[in-house]
Amino acid sequence: MEQIDVGDSRVWLEDGSLLHLVWAPGVRIDAGNARAAMDAVNRIANGRTYPLLVDMATVTFLSRSAREVFAEPCAASRIALLGQGPVDRALADYQLKTSKTPCPTGFFTARGEALVWLGEAGQAEGTSVPAAS
Repeated sequence: MEQIDVGDSRVWLEDGSLLHLVWAPGVRIDAGNARAAMDAVNRIANGRTYPLLVDMATVTFLSRSAREVFAEPCAASRIALLGQGPVDRALADYQLKTSKTPCPTGFFTARGEALVWLGEAGQAEGTSVPAAS
């Protein structure tokens, strides 16, 4: 399994069907590391699209310029933001309310629920923010 480590995040293709992006605990996300992570996602996808699971637990800051990077289309067909609690939920909600997302995007606190949502077929286009798990 190829994995790209870009310092404060890692990206890999899990089981040939799921992109996985993991942010380091306590990371502050700005335009530079957001761009590095998205470039790694696109490199791993190699011209194809996949659902993307983003483990953002304990991210401490998400800049406006990073939100702009995340609004750009990438290799993700759907994005599940996986967090641990209210701070992660607040960051995700703010991102989803203030920036356009390039594909359906939801926030989850349970990995299993995120994976089920990522695998759903026929989901309507647009942003979805499921209730907290």
